[in-house]
Amino acid sequence: MDWSFYAQELVPALNQGLVKTILLIIPSASIGLLMGIVVGTLRAYGHPLLRKLGDGYAGLFRGTPLVVQLFVLYFGLPNLGIYLEPYTAAVVGFILCTSAYQSEYIRGGLLSIRRGQLLATQALGFSRIQSMLWIILPQAVRRALPGCSNEIVYLIKYSSLAYIITFIELTGEGKILATKYFRFTEVFLAIGLYYLIMVTVADFGLKKLEKRLYIPGFGKG
Repeated sequence: MDWSFYAQELVPALNQGLVKTILLIIPSASIGLLMGIVVGTLRAYGHPLLRKLGDGYAGLFRGTPLVVQLFVLYFGLPNLGIYLEPYTAAVVGFILCTSAYQSEYIRGGLLSIRRGQLLATQALGFSRIQSMLWIILPQAVRRALPGCSNEIVYLIKYSSLAYIITFIELTGEGKILATKYFRFTEVFLAIGLYYLIMVTVADFGLKKLEKRLYIPGFGKG
């Protein structure tokens, strides 16, 4: 076995791609979750017009393939005079897509909270915004967290699509190396191992977060 290929070519290239992948995932996951909370809240409690706009946004980005969205952002927008760098286009595409899914989880969590709680907080003198921020949303986010965590795990794997718009992350680095040396099996098995490790670490951390935020008896029948 040619260990020099692994030590001198494969591992350094994939590590370089791993850094770029992490730079994609962190802003996409964090901003996407925040946007999902905002859009999900508007879809559940917003003005009827805002609800329709939120539903339309979620329907558009959940109903079209992510790869098509990335192509539109990177190859389509220049026709309108808007030019995005590969990294920017990838991050924007991931944020728009993942926030649409996150909004659905948040909306479901909000709708699971009895509206009587909102009325009770307003009777105690809370404004509608204060009630949402301090009473309703914390409960909804706890209930939506498993779904939101699952979407973050999916996002880690979605990031492999960035190379199709010329942002060379983990998968892109591996594809270049595999094409150069015609060692597709070893390279893509290694790439799969990298993603498996990332997903395992993320899943472990998210489950720890779920346990930390868990309230005994909350959500139980």
